[in-house]
Amino acid sequence: MIKIILGLALLIFFVGCEKKHTSNLDGKKLLEEKCSACHNLDLPPKTFTDEKAPPMMAVAFHIKDFIKASSESDKIPKAIDFVKDYVVNPNASKSFCDKKSLESYGVMPSQKGKVTQDELEAIAEYMFEHFTLKNLDEAQAIENRLRKMPTGERVALKYNCLSCHKKDKDVVGPSFAKIAKRYVKNTVQIRKSIENGSAKRWKEYRSVMMPSFKNKISNKDLDVLVQWISQTKNEQSK
Repeated sequence: MIKIILGLALLIFFVGCEKKHTSNLDGKKLLEEKCSACHNLDLPPKTFTDEKAPPMMAVAFHIKDFIKASSESDKIPKAIDFVKDYVVNPNASKSFCDKKSLESYGVMPSQKGKVTQDELEAIAEYMFEHFTLKNLDEAQAIENRLRKMPTGERVALKYNCLSCHKKDKDVVGPSFAKIAKRYVKNTVQIRKSIENGSAKRWKEYRSVMMPSFKNKISNKDLDVLVQWISQTKNEQSK
């Protein structure tokens, strides 16, 4: 009896192991390398009039919605199997796309010989982990927050300026409000400091060096950033 129980336990263990990921491949990297030439990978996605294929988010959502599975927990494994088969052996009869989308995009060309089954499994696993309603909601919330920001603040965020300077709070360097107050009539110096870097201009921060952003920031972004910094006021003093 003990041997039977042990045998069953080992069987369950090995069956469970087979369901686990057997690959250490980077699904995100592979998705970018193998799929981004045709599919937009943004979340939420961008759409273009001349796009070659639907956004990857739409692909992932569509497969999950229409894949047939005996239970909810079986949907993702079934969806992964579908991707592994369809990418190598695409066919209009297998597609979950509506007629209009098929007419617009056509059936994807077979990727046989261009991607392995292990790579497809890693790609599909990442697809269905990344392109979810939860992640879409979070991405849209961030996008909405960024949209409400002044353009200059978005540029400051883009170049990681806010890790060393806050609008009205000193961090590694002086606040933007302090910089604006000192150089109220000298925006040229603000620009030079960003382009060339600077050091020992602030008594409190003599040991800190501002790095150069020359060749790292576009002229357009630099103009917007300088203007925004020069107009920044100390909100705490209002």
